[in-house]
Amino acid sequence: MIPMPLWRQATGPISGAGIGLRSCHFGHILEKRPSLPWFEALTDNYLTAGGVAKKRLLDIASNYPVTLHGVGMSLGGTEPLDKDYLRKLQTLSRELRPAWISEHLCWTSVHGVDLHELMPLPYTEETIRHVAERIKIVQDTFETRILLENVSSYLTYDSSCMSEWDFLRQIAEEADCLLLLDINNIYVSAINHEFDPRTYIDAIPAQRVAEYHLAGFEDKKTHLLDTHGAPVDQHVWDLYEYALRTIGARPTLIERDNDIPGFEEVAAEAAIAQRMLEEVDVVA
Repeated sequence: MIPMPLWRQATGPISGAGIGLRSCHFGHILEKRPSLPWFEALTDNYLTAGGVAKKRLLDIASNYPVTLHGVGMSLGGTEPLDKDYLRKLQTLSRELRPAWISEHLCWTSVHGVDLHELMPLPYTEETIRHVAERIKIVQDTFETRILLENVSSYLTYDSSCMSEWDFLRQIAEEADCLLLLDINNIYVSAINHEFDPRTYIDAIPAQRVAEYHLAGFEDKKTHLLDTHGAPVDQHVWDLYEYALRTIGARPTLIERDNDIPGFEEVAAEAAIAQRMLEEVDVVA
């Protein structure tokens, strides 16, 4: 029997193109029951007990598959993993029963201070071992693989001794985790650091990729800024098409965190991604 690919083991009921769940859209989703295949909830917004927002999230999760996407683990940090944060996430996971849990490849806090930013890491062998060990602890805690997302970056470290794509690949293999490939972040970093984004995608092991993210950026003239505050740029759509042809169709999410438009506008972008996914499946 041919073993099931790693990403297939994770996807479960998730397929097609979904959108990031935002509170301004709760009413529309609960009232209209739009025909979207799934939603992604931001973990850190729902870690407290009770509340109207959590109740609405649970109501939505009773009708749609939902995933959890976090920014607070600080997997690249040097302080011990926050056990209280993981306990709260365990409680939320038991309540919500998400299809999977994803987190960013970065560090977000130092000396007990939350920076509210996704800080990049030096690409070194030492960092690979450090981050992979922390991912293993999290996966042992939740008894499942998590998805690791690449972040956009605006600086490099003198100590880095490899490319970002090699760094990401080696961590995924060392930790035996899955990948959430953010196509927008790849494009933003490619422009900022002057590399070919297709080289990045070519280097990523397809069997590790379980999900794609698509979002918008702002052109600051000197660099691109990942804002999640604009429609998906055509360059990102083109790179997404390349990823679909190179890696294959995977569940895809449209993210919008700033200047959030009405639900139908975000859903229209998800419909574009859905058509592209279906076209790839037909060809395959």
